[in-house]
Formats: sequence, structure tokens, C-alpha cells
Amino acid sequence: MADFPSKVTTETSSPQSQQGGNSLRGLTGTVTNMMDMSFIRSIPAILMMAEIFLGLLHWALIASTVYAVLPAYGWVMFVAVTTWILTTILFFMILFGAPRKLTAVPWQLTVMVYYGVATVLYLTAFLTNAASVTPFSFSYFYGHLAAAAFFGAVVTVLYGVSAFFTYLDWKGDGGNAATSTVPT
Repeated sequence: MADFPSKVTTETSSPQSQQGGNSLRGLTGTVTNMMDMSFIRSIPAILMMAEIFLGLLHWALIASTVYAVLPAYGWVMFVAVTTWILTTILFFMILFGAPRKLTAVPWQLTVMVYYGVATVLYLTAFLTNAASVTPFSFSYFYGHLAAAAFFGAVVTVLYGVSAFFTYLDWKGDGGNAATSTVPT
């Protein structure tokens, strides 16, 4: 009787036939394990999500007008769409742990330079947008262009704040307790 459990098999079907019901559960578990959930709750992630949402709103407002009439709005659209795409890619790269996997890239410096360049480009795009808004030239699209100028200013400030925080992160010592507790 002692050898009874080794002789009994309870398997009723092969593992391949049960993948249909559990494959999604396994996939979500794998994706959740790959994601850096602490990043989503951080201030840089909240700023990035705000930049993505308001940047999308900004270029959608510009795209809904006849922006091809004024060549200046081509620059505004280029900056808005390019920075929106790059920020979205950067957000998902950080969310899925690319800095942990690609250690050869100096991530703090790369993100700081990106935000510095994005701030300067968005500032020029915002100033171009704000200077081109006149109430009498495109009276039908005046509200869209004025709202786009407002959201361009907000996104410029968000990129500036992100650049400031990444500068502090780059300049800081990373919170190393050994360097702060050594007596001088």
C-alpha cells in the first residue's frame, strides 16, 4: 500500500489541449511580470502620461485645421507629432524595463538630453503657434488654433519640468547611503 500514490495517474488530457483556456491568463501574468509597476506610480511617469495625453490633444487640434495654409504650422505639427511618438516609445521602453536590459545605454543622460531638446523644440513650436494665431485670418479655426497654443504652452511646461527632474536625477548621487554617511 505504500507504493499506491506512485501508481495512480490523475492526468486526463495532455497539456497542449488545455492551452486554450489558460493561455490568456499566462500571457497577462508574463506581461505583468515584465512591467515595472513602481514606475507607473512615480512622478516622471505621471508627467510622461500627461505629456502623451496633452501632446496628442495639441497636435489633434492643429491637425483639425487648415494648417497647410500657413507654413509655420508645419513646424508645429512636426514637433508635436515627433515628440509625441518619441515620448510614447520612451514611456513603454521604461515601463517594460529596457533600462535594466540595455545597461550599455546611459539612460539618465539619454533621457535628460531628450527632455532638454524636446523642451527647446516645443518652446519654439509653441511660440510659432501663439504668434500665428490671429482672430481675423482664419475665423472658423481661431478657437482650435488658440486652444492648440494653450495646450502647446502646457506641454512645453511639462517637458521643462521633466527636464528639470531628469537633471536632478542625473546630477544626484542616486541615494547612495555609503557616500552620505562617511565622516569628513
